[in-house]
Amino acid sequence: MRYCFALDLKDNKKLIKQYEDYHKSVWPEILDSIKNSGIDNMEIYRVGNRLFMIIETNSKFSFDGKKQLDRSNNYVQKWEILMSKYQQHLPFSKPGEKWVLMKKIFSC
Repeated sequence: MRYCFALDLKDNKKLIKQYEDYHKSVWPEILDSIKNSGIDNMEIYRVGNRLFMIIETNSKFSFDGKKQLDRSNNYVQKWEILMSKYQQHLPFSKPGEKWVLMKKIFSC
């Protein structure tokens, strides 16, 4: 399955550069947690301060399972706290929601 998400960064060139720098060398524990959750591929794209994330998952993946794994992983918790310095919620996101699942409207 493929899922797409959106999130905004704080509109600050210095913070955006720092965010991108962190993503040039993501902690190995974060990469392991991504793969262990059933995500086979993850890509993040940026335009302005808007991010788009695309994940491709296998049959092992579930959103609930990923949430549980993330809650029990200290590295993921530290990474999320660090990344929150750069991220801002979309105006229409639910309370506590960062990455918002996008609705597919076209395919060819």
